[in-house]
Amino acid sequence: MTGIKDLFGKELTVLNLGLESMAQSVKDQGVKVINVDWQPPRAGIPHLQHTQGGIDIDEANQEAVERIRRGQPVLVGMGIAREVIPGMHERMILHAGPPIAWERMCGPTRGAVMGALIYEEICPDEQAAQKLAASGAIEFSPCHHHHAVGPMAGVVSPSMPVFILENKTFGNRTFCTLNEGLGKVLRYGGMGQEVYARLKWMASDLYPALDRALGSLPDGINIKSLIAQALHMGDECHNRNRAATSLFLRAIGPALARTNRDNEVLARVIEFIDRNDHFFLNLSMPAAKAMLEPAEGVAGSSIVTVMARNGTDFGIRLASMPDRWFTAPAGKVQGLYFPQYTEKDANPDIGDSTITETAGYGGMAMAAAPAITQFVGGTPQLATRTTLEMYEITFGEHENLTIPTLNFRGTPLGIDVRKVMETGILPQINTGIAHKDPGVGMVGAGILRAPEACFREAWKALSEI
Repeated sequence: MTGIKDLFGKELTVLNLGLESMAQSVKDQGVKVINVDWQPPRAGIPHLQHTQGGIDIDEANQEAVERIRRGQPVLVGMGIAREVIPGMHERMILHAGPPIAWERMCGPTRGAVMGALIYEEICPDEQAAQKLAASGAIEFSPCHHHHAVGPMAGVVSPSMPVFILENKTFGNRTFCTLNEGLGKVLRYGGMGQEVYARLKWMASDLYPALDRALGSLPDGINIKSLIAQALHMGDECHNRNRAATSLFLRAIGPALARTNRDNEVLARVIEFIDRNDHFFLNLSMPAAKAMLEPAEGVAGSSIVTVMARNGTDFGIRLASMPDRWFTAPAGKVQGLYFPQYTEKDANPDIGDSTITETAGYGGMAMAAAPAITQFVGGTPQLATRTTLEMYEITFGEHENLTIPTLNFRGTPLGIDVRKVMETGILPQINTGIAHKDPGVGMVGAGILRAPEACFREAWKALSEI
C-alpha cells in the first residue's frame, strides 16, 4: 500500500487545522504533524471589530485590560458596613449577584437574610425575620452596586465589620465582610446560635484586633503581592486559599502582637485565621473588584467586568455597559459532597466569588492549584487543560500573576464576550455548594461553567451600540 511519503518522495511536515483525529491518521503513517487547534467561526456569530458608533473594540479592550493589569489592591483598613460602604443604611441588606426581590430569592439567600436580621437584633427569631423580610420594610441591594462583594449569599448587614481595600493606582475602594469558615455559616444560609455567636465574636474580638494591627501599618498590606505568591504555592485564590491565608497571617502577625491588649484574645484570633483556609477568600475577592472597577466605562469594550450569582440568576456586566446586567438561570454545580448530602440537596450556583475568575485567577488559574481537585473534583490534568482553554476566551494575560507549571506564563486575563461567543467556550468556575433550604449551610464544593445565555445577550447588546 502506498503511503503519503511515497507519493511525494521526500520527508514531509504536515500542518493540520482542526480535527485532531485527522492529525493522528497522518502520524500513523510516520509523518511529522503540527496540529493547530482551530475551528471555524460559529454560525451566526461574526467577529465584531467595531461598534456601530465606530469604536475599535480591540483598542477599547487593550485599554480595559491594561487598567486591570495595572491595579494594585492594598488592604488599608477596616470599618463598620453602615459607616464605610457607600449608600448603606440601617434598613438595607446587601446580597450577592444581580438584583433580586425576596419572592425570587433562593433558600440560602433567604436563610442568610433572616440570620442577619436576627444577628442585628432587629428580629427575635426566624419567623419574625421571614415576615419582616417579606414585608418590604428592608431594602435589598446587590453588593456590586456598592463597591462590595460577598461570597455565597453575600449578605452584608449594617453592623458587620468589613475589610477596606484601595487600588493604589486608581484610588477606588472596595469592601468585603470577614470569612467565617466552612460548614454551618451565614454566607451559606446557615442559621442558629452557633452562627450568631461566631459573628458576635468576630465583631467584638477579631475585628478590633485586626483593625488595630492594620492601623499600625501605614502602607497597609499589598493583597495583589500575596495573590502572586500564593499562585506559586499551590493556590488559585478562589476555592483554595491555604497558602494565601498563611501569607496573610505572616504579614499581619507582628502588627497583631505589637497592638495586642489581651493575650488570650490574640491567641484566639491567630487560631481562627490559622484554622480557616478560606480566610483569604474575603480578601482575594475585593482585590479582584478593586482591579476591575477602573475598567468600567471604557466605551466599546467587550471585556467582562462582573460575573456574579444570587443562587437564582447568573449575571454579567461589560466594561462598556457597567450599569446593565445580562442574566440567565444559575447553573448546577458538579461537585463533591459531604457524606450526608447529595446533589439533590444542592442549591444552584451562588455568590460574588466569580469576581476572582473575572479578574484572572480562581478557575482561570487552576493549573497553579492541582491539589484543588481533591476539594472540587476532577484531576490535576483537568486543572491544567482548563487554564489552557481559558486563554482562548481572554484578551490578555497578567504580567505579575503567573503559573510556574506553565513556565511562569501570566494567568488568562480579560474575558472577551466576543471570544466566548465565537468559540463556544464558557468561563470555568470553582465554587462551594450551599444547601437549597434556608438554615442548613455548606454541603460540598465543585466546578461548573457559566451559562451561555447571558453572554449571548451581552454580545447582542454590544453589536447594537
